[in-house]
Formats: sequence, structure tokens, C-alpha cells
Amino acid sequence: MDAFYASVEQRDNPALRGKPVAVGGSAARGVVAAASYEARKFGVYSAMASKIAIRKCPKLIFTRPRFDVYKQVSKQIREIFAEYTDLIEPLSLDEAYLDVTENKLGIETATEIARQIKEKIFQKTHLTASAGISYNKFLAKIASDFNKPNGLFVIKPHRAEAFVDELPVAKFHGVGKVTADKMQKMGILVGADLKKLEEMELVKLYGKAGHYYYNICRAIDLRQVSADGTRKSLGAENTFDTDLFTLAEMQNGLGPIMAEVWRRIERANIYGRTISLKVKFDNFETITRSKSAFQPIKDLFFFEKIVEDLLENVHPFEHGVRLLGVTISNLEPNEIVEGKQLTLNF
Repeated sequence: MDAFYASVEQRDNPALRGKPVAVGGSAARGVVAAASYEARKFGVYSAMASKIAIRKCPKLIFTRPRFDVYKQVSKQIREIFAEYTDLIEPLSLDEAYLDVTENKLGIETATEIARQIKEKIFQKTHLTASAGISYNKFLAKIASDFNKPNGLFVIKPHRAEAFVDELPVAKFHGVGKVTADKMQKMGILVGADLKKLEEMELVKLYGKAGHYYYNICRAIDLRQVSADGTRKSLGAENTFDTDLFTLAEMQNGLGPIMAEVWRRIERANIYGRTISLKVKFDNFETITRSKSAFQPIKDLFFFEKIVEDLLENVHPFEHGVRLLGVTISNLEPNEIVEGKQLTLNF
């Protein structure tokens, strides 16, 4: 979807149409969750600190997120997807992979399916979407970012490798800003430059991600579209109105966050083995610390104790803390296993 949260707000509030809009945060604190295309012209993007956003665009209008509305619209969109295929892998409320190799309506080309889906989304929601079409996830994702908003871009098999050769590494999905900067300092500017490195060289430089980079610069991505909808993690975070400096302030700030994470865990009836603490400082630097248990953590006291230990192990800090977050991952469903009589062959 194109600037999803902001586009929904502009759709539902005519006074916001044609104006620079930021969803989330406020002019004083917080982080931009989504920015309208009018705001993006000023360099305002999601995940940007509100203070920086307002500096770039003094007339930026902040609006509170309405996740219940976004979820409802997302449900409408997925119902449209399901008319064409059951192989749907949601990435978020506003993005998904669809495998249409075999589609329900027997349409001959993926491009025609994408065109129809875009048209139906607009008819049903009055919102625009952009589609990327290709033969693997990496290329489809890259293509979806071309010709935005309301775009449709196809990367055909015979053109794929030449396309990636010319693609700047900063535009590679899976190559973050820090990695892209590191590559560029080494003279790796486009896919063709990346292709010159052997696989083990890339692994030595970038760890396990090196295997992924070796393949994608050759337009190879063997990941399947997974429709099982398995949740990878659960978490919550909070940006505070004023920075926190003492350990007691941070412990107090963590209380409601831990309570919310635990509420979500119990509601989903799913528990995890790995707990991560996220700390963002007043200079916007971020650190994370994690700890794993041998079994899923089902005791609230144990969960809180691990989070508090993670905080105490890294405190004190040189800077004030503006955000704290807690995530639990390596999730497993809370299945009740009945006892079973075991037999042995002697």
C-alpha cells in the first residue's frame, strides 16, 4: 500500500488531503510511523524522530494512529488477495507476498492479476497500492518500490540479472543503511560490484547474510511464499515524554511495557524462549540485549526478572533514555500434551 496509515487518515479526513501528514508521535516527542507523500517531498519518512521531521517540514501535521481502522482496511485488502490465491504471506498490515503461479481464476499472467488486484483495492478502499511482479521474493520486493505511488513494475526472468547488475546496493532489500555505507566505502556501488566477491569473502565480511548477498546479486532467491502466518515475535515499546536518567525511572518505565507484552502473550496463548530489551538514547542511538532460556518462559515473575537483569547489566548510560522496548521471540504455542504410557522392547 502507498503511505498506508497516512493515506487512510487523508481519505477519512478531507482537511488533511494534499497536506504533509505524519502519523504517530507528536511535534515534541516520538517517532513518525508513516508520512504522506506530501511530507516525503520534504524528506520526512517513517521511523524518523518527530523533532527532526518538524525541522524538515515546519507545516507538518501530526495525527494519532488508529490501528483498529488500519486493521479493518488490511482485512478488506487480504480478502481481495484471497480471491486469487491462498498462498499469501503478510509482512505487515500494508504489505504481502502472493504466489500466483497457480491462481484461482486461471489468469494467464501475474501482471494481469496485479492490475486487477490494484483496481479492486481502489474500488473497495479508495486507496492506491503498488505492485512488484517477478519470479522470486527479492525481485518482487524491489519491483514494488518502483513507480510509487500507484505503481506496477515487472522484472522478467531474461532481464533480471542485468537489472540487478545496475541496481545500487542501497536499494537491495535486506541491505541496511550501515551495510550499504560499508559496501560503498569498499567500492561496492551496484550489484555488478557485489558479484565480483566470492561467497566466503562475503560471509567473512557480513556473517550469515553473506550467503544471501551472494545469491541476490545474481537474482537468485529460493525462499518460498509461506502462508502459515506463524508469528515470529511479540513485543511493545514506549517513547517517554521526558528522557529517563536513573535506573529507578527506567524500571518504572518498563513496568507497563512488560505488562503489555505479557498480556499479548497470554491472549495469543503462545510463549517464547528469547527476551530482548531495546534502549534508544536521546542522541537516537539504539542498543539491544537478549537472553534465551532452555524452555518457553511461562512465568511472569521469571519474565520480568530477565528483563530487569538485562537492563541492570547495561546500566548506567552516558545519555538519557527516550525509548524502552521489550520483545519475546522463539515462540511456541502453549500446547497441553497429555501423558502417554511408554513401552520398551527388551
